[in-house]
Amino acid sequence: MARTRRYGAAVNGSTTQRTERSVIAFLAFIGILMAFGVDAALPAFDELSESFDLEARNLSPAITGTVYFVGMALGQVVYGVLGDRFGRRPILLIGIGVYALGALVSAIAPNLEVLLAARFVWGLGASAPTVLRMAIARDLFDGDRMARVVSTVAAVFLLGPIIVPIAGEGILLVGSWRLVFGAALVLASIAFVWTLRFGETLADEHRRTLRFGPFVEALEAVVRTSSTRWSILSMAFFTGSFFVWLGSAQVILDQVYDRDSQFTIFFGLSGVGMAIALMSNGRLIDRFGIRYLAVRASVAFVVVAAIGTIAAVAADGVPSLWVWFGWACVANALNMILGPMSSAIAMEPMGDKAGMASALLGLTQLGGGAILAAIVDARIDATVTPMVVGALVYGAAGLGCMVLAVRSPVTD
Repeated sequence: MARTRRYGAAVNGSTTQRTERSVIAFLAFIGILMAFGVDAALPAFDELSESFDLEARNLSPAITGTVYFVGMALGQVVYGVLGDRFGRRPILLIGIGVYALGALVSAIAPNLEVLLAARFVWGLGASAPTVLRMAIARDLFDGDRMARVVSTVAAVFLLGPIIVPIAGEGILLVGSWRLVFGAALVLASIAFVWTLRFGETLADEHRRTLRFGPFVEALEAVVRTSSTRWSILSMAFFTGSFFVWLGSAQVILDQVYDRDSQFTIFFGLSGVGMAIALMSNGRLIDRFGIRYLAVRASVAFVVVAAIGTIAAVAADGVPSLWVWFGWACVANALNMILGPMSSAIAMEPMGDKAGMASALLGLTQLGGGAILAAIVDARIDATVTPMVVGALVYGAAGLGCMVLAVRSPVTD
């Protein structure tokens, strides 16, 4: 299909036309807006720890990311339901406003309690682009085409882990962690204006009421549809493994390998690997289809996790830096490949319930993933063994759910 084909949705009798590239650019940017709240904070972990005396409180700086993820998870059902009723654009604008408020209060927080509350609010705002970008993609595309678009969006989105930590490091050269958090206000302003210009994508005939009955009906449809249900659960397990990397990579580089000063470089390199994998995803989907590839990528993840576990155990939990980092790059690349395919499988039967399905996908993926990651993060001290064993256990569970998803009919 030509890249110049235009897509639109009838809204109040008119149709807004967009090129596929403009859709990808917009969805990728609001995704980066969401990720900025996590990635920009990573280089500032040491400053945050010192500012709020986290070590004396026996707390990891990762707690600031945990509350952010919890806010993202809890906000998604609300934004998903409201997005199905009032449209994507007005609800996305509200979410961006909440995002900006959370970022502002985080930047000026006088104590840890205010910071954590503000980070939670920041996450609530970030949940709007998280859930609605998937719903927007489903409004405009379906099937393999949606998987290709989501893969491309994810590949562009992965510029975030490469650029954002470097930007955060640069800001820390001239200011404190407060200035890093304040920079999110600039991104929020751009996203607000772009959302106004992008227009609405939810067709009028697909809008749902806020009555409790239709809400329960949509919820039951999502849970009852086997391919959707199992895909969502599969993604939760694989996301849990990836969140362990986000929450513990800095700790491992610091405490296990004494390379804390090079964290930004390693984190950026991992993002390059993930982006390369995703950029090749579209061609593979065209050739083999998303269900075939999803199972094969899940199997590959489990194999890689098993190899990593063997290597870690053989080295008493401390393999060479490059063995561990090479393993992490391959595992993360497979994880990123699985994300768009799992989402497409889950969303395929949910045409008129895309907001609810995307909300449940995000709630389970982020909330479940954060809880699963916290279990592993708490066990990481002087070895990488918990990370690789966690990846093996979660990968095996994710593979089982994925097999059930692809063997299920598209509709039940």
